[in-house]
Amino acid sequence: MQDIIQRLADKRDAAQLGGGQRRIDAQHAKGKLTARERIDLLLDDGSFEEWDQFVEHRCTDFGMAEQKIPGDGVVTGYGTINGRLVFVFSQDFTVFGGSLSESHAEKICKIMDQAMKVGAPVIGLNDSGGARIQEGVASLGGYADVFQKNVLASGVVPQISVIMGPCAGGAVYSPAMTDFIFMVQDTSYMFVTGPDVVKTVTHEVVTAEELGGATTHTTKSGVADLALENDVEALLMTRRFFNFLPANNRQKAPVWPTEDPGSRLEPSLDTLVPDDPARPYDIREVILKVADEGDFFEIQPGYAQNIVVGFIRIEGHVVGVIANQPMVLAGCLDIDSAKKGGRFVRFCDAFNIPILTLVDVPGFMPGTSQEYGGIIKHGAKLLYAYAEATVPKVTLITRKAYGGAYDVMASKHLRGDVNLAWPSAEIAVMGPKGAVEIIFRKDLGDEDKIAARTEEYRQKFANPFIAGSRGYIDDVIMPRDTRVRVSRSFAMLRDKKLENPWRKHGNIPL
Repeated sequence: MQDIIQRLADKRDAAQLGGGQRRIDAQHAKGKLTARERIDLLLDDGSFEEWDQFVEHRCTDFGMAEQKIPGDGVVTGYGTINGRLVFVFSQDFTVFGGSLSESHAEKICKIMDQAMKVGAPVIGLNDSGGARIQEGVASLGGYADVFQKNVLASGVVPQISVIMGPCAGGAVYSPAMTDFIFMVQDTSYMFVTGPDVVKTVTHEVVTAEELGGATTHTTKSGVADLALENDVEALLMTRRFFNFLPANNRQKAPVWPTEDPGSRLEPSLDTLVPDDPARPYDIREVILKVADEGDFFEIQPGYAQNIVVGFIRIEGHVVGVIANQPMVLAGCLDIDSAKKGGRFVRFCDAFNIPILTLVDVPGFMPGTSQEYGGIIKHGAKLLYAYAEATVPKVTLITRKAYGGAYDVMASKHLRGDVNLAWPSAEIAVMGPKGAVEIIFRKDLGDEDKIAARTEEYRQKFANPFIAGSRGYIDDVIMPRDTRVRVSRSFAMLRDKKLENPWRKHGNIPL
C-alpha cells in the first residue's frame, strides 16, 4: 500500500510541476502566469477540483514515447467563482508549448460535456502553440472534437475564452465560437496564419502583435471583446464579468444586492441633450445614471464605437444595454456596429437577459464602402436579432430615430414591450432638412423659404407625439424619470412569456 501511495504522490508532484522549473521560470520571465497559477487566481480559494491529472498522450513517434508528463499540457476541472459553479480548462505552455494532442482535447471535451449536463459555464484559458505536430491528424481530430462541443454548448451554457498566450491556426476557431473573448496586451495573439506565412504568400511584413495582438482584435477586427494589461487583470476582470452571467439557458442571471433605489431621480439628464440637433453628447452618461451604483461592464469598448453595448443592473437584476453613441459618426449604424449589436442581442436573448435599448440614430451610414461591404445584409443582422428576441425589451428614444434605423432599434413593430421617448425625441423618415429638400425641391434656391419649411417640418414631425398618437411610443417621459420608468417596466416584464413558432432554426443573414 505504501508503494502505491508513494507512486501517487510522485505522479501528483510531476503533474504539478508541468514542464519543469526551468520552463516555469521562462513563463514568468515573459510576464505570464502558469496554468495552475491562473486557475488559483480565477477561482475561489480551495474550490478547484481537478480532473484527469494523470492523463498522458499516446503518441510513440519521434521519440514522444519517452516524453510523457502527467496532465499532457492542460489542467481541467471545476470550481466556483463567488460561490457559483464553473468548469475551467487552462492550457500549460510549459508542457510541449501547450500544444493540443488527442488526449489534451479529450480532457477539454470531457469537462464541456459535464458542464452541459449540470448547466454550468465554461471558461477556457488559452496558451498554446497549436496542434501537436508529432501526432499528425490525431491532433487535428482533437481540435474538431472541441469545435463540435463549442457548437453544441452555444446558447446552452455561457462560454468565455481568455487568450493568455499564442493561439494560432485552427486553434483560433474554438475561441471564435465562444460567447466572449478577452485578450492580454503584448503576450497574447490570435491569427489563422502567422507573420512568416503572410510574408511568403502576400509579401506583407507584419509583426505577430500587429497581425493578431490584443489591440488589433479589440479595435480593428472586432474578434475580441476586451484587452487587459496582464494575466492578473484579465483573470480578475473575468471574475467580475462572470457575476453578470446566468449559469445556463434555463436560469436567469444572479440578482445582486443593492441599496440604490429604483425610484432614484436624475435631474441632470434633463439638460443632457443639446438644443442644437447637430451637437453630440455621451450616451454613456445615460447608461451610468440608469445603472445601479453607476456600474457598467462595457463589451468591445474600442470597436465600432458608434454603438455601445454591455451589462448593467437595475434593482439588482442584470440588463443588457445597446445604445447608439452620438459622439462617434453621429450614432449612425454601419456594418461593424450592426454586427456588434446583433451578436450582443442574440447572446442576451439566448440567456434570458432583458434588453434596454437607447436610441439616438440618424440612419444607416451612406457611402460606397458600406454598400460594397454589404451593409444591407449586415444591417439586417441587428434587425433579425431584435425581431427574434423574446426576452423583455425596453426602448428609450433620447433624440433622433430616423428612417429604417428607427425600425431596427427595438421599435414597437419588432415586439418591443415598452417603448418610451424623451420630449427631445425626433421620430421621422429622415431629418427635417433632408425631408424639406425633397418635398420642396422647387424652393431650393430660396434659403428663407427652405428654413421656414424646415422649421414647419420639425414642428409637425420631428417630435415623439405622432408616434405616440399611433401607440408606437407608450409614453413621453421626463429625462429625470428615466431610471424610475425603466425600472418599473422591467419589474412588470419579469415574468414575460413569449415563444417563436417552432423551427429547426432561423436563417440569419450571415
